[in-house]
Amino acid sequence: MKQRDSSVFLNSYSGFLFDMDGTLVNSIPVVERIWLEWAAEHGLDGQALLQQVHGIRVVDVVKMLNMPHLDPDAIAAAFLAEEMQDFAGIRAIAGAKDFLASLPADRWTIVTSAPRELAEARLAAAGLPVPETIVVAEDVSAGKPDPSGYRLGAQRLGFDAADCLVFEDAPAGIAAGEAADAQVVVISETHSHPVKGGSVEFRDFSRLGMMQDSDGRLRLSVG
Repeated sequence: MKQRDSSVFLNSYSGFLFDMDGTLVNSIPVVERIWLEWAAEHGLDGQALLQQVHGIRVVDVVKMLNMPHLDPDAIAAAFLAEEMQDFAGIRAIAGAKDFLASLPADRWTIVTSAPRELAEARLAAAGLPVPETIVVAEDVSAGKPDPSGYRLGAQRLGFDAADCLVFEDAPAGIAAGEAADAQVVVISETHSHPVKGGSVEFRDFSRLGMMQDSDGRLRLSVG
């Protein structure tokens, strides 16, 4: 555990908001393989590109590259078609299934940059539930690091994002959670380099637990 702000363990929260890829689901090998192949096809530095893509919608990555001859929507559709054919090695982050099972169903949701079809398929492949309130790429006009996804996720639960705890792995998602005025727990299992930002960092969910106050509010605990 790397602790930057101990108040995350002292505060109570209305709900928990989770990123998917890299936070609940380890899909990194698939994601990186597809981006590296695409970068090679377009004469780009694949390793440099990988430093930018995690946690961001495909359409937003393409726009960010400022290559006017490319059609972001067409590329996003092509990525989706390829990703829907590749679930090899997709698995839940350690402890994620048990941690989610410990939470009241109406007090947590997922906010992902993946399209709905892919999000549901990856969660199924990892053996994780799909919350009815899930926020997917199609639900927002601006993806992470814009905070609108986390604000919408909290709203669907009936809460304010500032009263929720966000779980993230990627810089764009961490920035989105913090921009929504939420505290952020960083999950670093899929990262080989230090991750900046967030209140506290854990490798995975294996040591994490939830306590519920008498008024129903949630607290994060460490075992």
